[in-house]
This record gives sequence, C-alpha cells and structure tokens, in this order.
Amino acid sequence: MRKKYVVGAALVGAGCLILANVASAADVKVMASAAIKEAYVELVPQFEKTTEHKVATTWAGTVDMTKRLTAGEVFDLIIMAGPSIDEFIKQGKLVPGSRVDLAKSGVGVAVRAGMPKPDISSGDKVKQAMLTAKSIAYSTGPSGVYMAALFQRMGIADQIKDKVKVGAPGVPIGEIIARGEADIGFQQVSELLPIAGIDFIGPLPPDIQEITVFASGIHTGATHADAAKALVKFLTSPQAVPVLKKKGLEPG
Repeated sequence: MRKKYVVGAALVGAGCLILANVASAADVKVMASAAIKEAYVELVPQFEKTTEHKVATTWAGTVDMTKRLTAGEVFDLIIMAGPSIDEFIKQGKLVPGSRVDLAKSGVGVAVRAGMPKPDISSGDKVKQAMLTAKSIAYSTGPSGVYMAALFQRMGIADQIKDKVKVGAPGVPIGEIIARGEADIGFQQVSELLPIAGIDFIGPLPPDIQEITVFASGIHTGATHADAAKALVKFLTSPQAVPVLKKKGLEPG
C-alpha cells in the first residue's frame, strides 16, 4: 500500500511539473527590423525548443515601426536601431533601462548580378561611382538616412538626385537592384547578403562607413515581459555569436 502511494504521489508531482511548464510558456509578440532577420529566424526556433515559449514576429521597416508604435500598437519586444529604441523610451513607449544591444551592422554596396563592379575602396572612389552610375537606390531605414546625408557631405546630392530611387518602407534594396530598377544600391550588409540576383561588392570603406547598432526594448504594455527578456538573453548568448557573424552581423 505504501509503494502504491509513493508511485501515485510521484505521478501527481510529475503531472504538476508538466502543467507548470505549460502554464509558464508564453506567446511572445515581437516587432523587428529586417536587418537582423536572417540570423533571428535561425536562432528563434532554438529558443522556442529550449524554453517552450512561442515567438510571433512582425517584420517592418523603421518608418512603419515608428507609425505603429506611435499609433499605440503593443508588442512584448521591439528590435530596431538603437537611437530609435532610445527615442521610444523617452516617449514612454518602452520600459526605461530595458535597452539591450543585440548586433552591429555596417552599410554594404551591391549591383545587379553580372554588372561591372565599381571600385569602392575609398570614399573618393564611392563618390566617383555615384557620379557615373545611371541609377542609385537606398532605403528609408538607418542606412538610407546615412547615405542621403553622406551624399550631401560629398557635395553631390544635387548632381545625383534625379537618379536616386528611395525604396518603399520594408522593401529590400537588393530586390530593387535585382529587378534592374537601380544599377547600384546601399543597405545594411545583413540585408543585402541573402538577396538573389545581385552581386554583393562589400561594405563601405572605413573612411565613410557607418555602423548601426540594433537593439531591443521591452514595451511598457508587454504581456509577456519575462519571456521577452529570456529571448533577448538567448539572442545575446555565446551560442548566438556564430550565427550573427555568418549572417553579416557582429555581436552588439
């Protein structure tokens, strides 16, 4: 009788543990920049398997993310350029002190597959390439904002304005190049690498390179803040580093 009681108690205990794990599992809502997408989609299934949490991710460009957060949409976790995270913390949309830097990305250069590759070994060479290019594309995101300012500093903004195409929010610049709508384009290295139909020339040279830090922040209205923090911890863990590097990113 004593043996049956012990076995029964053990089964009940195991059942309670399973129920506790199920109860603690959460559906984490994330809105994220496409700059980290390739690494993120490889890492998140590992996180889900390890923790039993589920992650639902909305991908959006900076412009759309800003509109949606300003309009009051709520996610558990936001991932975008660090300065934007800081701004939303100031606005009260994200929790103060919740910013965590995830990855760094430089601006890359690409042309349509098979097209001649211009010399981009220095800022002066990039400037010359812009003056001779028939069409140029960049995004509305951090890399595009930087390139527009760079062309102003180079003194060529007026000369090239009629051949510049600014991609629609969320549209990869690589796809615009691949379709032949631009001869050369600029975007985060991590966003250019996975696009078919283009040749990645390389990052901007050091004298004009701009590194963007992509960071996360917990929304003030988050339903599953603890699970979101666990996801951030996983994305910044040592096991994430090789995946980030493989996808054109550096740890934050």
